[in-house]
Amino acid sequence: MGNTKMMKKLTAAIATASTLGFANMAHAETFETAIGAIDASMTATLASDYIWRGQSQTNGAGAVQASLDFAHESGVYIGAWGSNVADEDFGGASIELDYYIGYAGSITDDISYDLAWATYTFPQGIDAVDEVLASVDLYGFTVGAKYAYEPGSALYTYVGYGFELPYDIGLGLHYGRTDTKDAIGPTSSDAEYDDWALTLGKTMLGLDWAVMYSDTDLGDDCTQIYVDSDSCDSNFTLSVAKSF
Repeated sequence: MGNTKMMKKLTAAIATASTLGFANMAHAETFETAIGAIDASMTATLASDYIWRGQSQTNGAGAVQASLDFAHESGVYIGAWGSNVADEDFGGASIELDYYIGYAGSITDDISYDLAWATYTFPQGIDAVDEVLASVDLYGFTVGAKYAYEPGSALYTYVGYGFELPYDIGLGLHYGRTDTKDAIGPTSSDAEYDDWALTLGKTMLGLDWAVMYSDTDLGDDCTQIYVDSDSCDSNFTLSVAKSF
C-alpha cells in the first residue's frame, strides 16, 4: 500500500493518502491469540508538510503524525491515524483523527486487493467525512477508488506505480482525479481536479526517509477550499518515520 514494503512505508510516511490502502504492516509484531495470529504496528512520522491529494492540510507548516494498526491473519484489519492540521481550514480543528476497518488479501504473489471503510474526524471542527475504499495492486501498479458519501459525495480515482531503484531506493509515481459532483465552491464551475506526485524513499539508520514532489491543477479554485491560495501549489515534502 504487488507494491514492495518500501513503497508502502514511503507512501504512508508522507501521508499522501492516495496510492495505497490502510493495511500497512511493514514493521509488525505478531501475537498468537485464541482467535488466531494478530499483527500489531505503530508508526510515528515527522514531515515538513501534510499533503493530501496534492494539497497542504497544514498551510505549509510541519506535521506530526502517528498510526496504530492491528491485522488478523484472515486479512481483516483495523487502525487509527492522526495528524495536526491548519485550524483555519478545518472549522477550528487543529487535529485530524482517522479510523478505519478493512480486508486485504492476495490472489497471487503479484496481485492483491484492499477493501476498507474509513471515517475522517476533526474534533471541534468541520463534520466528519465517511468514505469507502477499494484498490488492486498488480505487478507494481495500484489502481483504486475512494467514494466519500457523507456529508457530501465525491469520487477519487487514482493509479500509482512503485518499484525499487539501485541502492534500495524506492520510487513511487501517482496520479489521481477528484470528482466532487458539484462545483468546488460558490464562484467556481469546476467539479473535477487532478493531482500527481513522485516520491523517493529509503530506509537508513532504522528510519524510513522520504521526499515527495506533488502538485494539482486547482489553480485559482484553491481559495474555494483553503484560506491560503498556496496550499494547492507544487510542493516538496520531506519526512522521516519510525515503525514499531
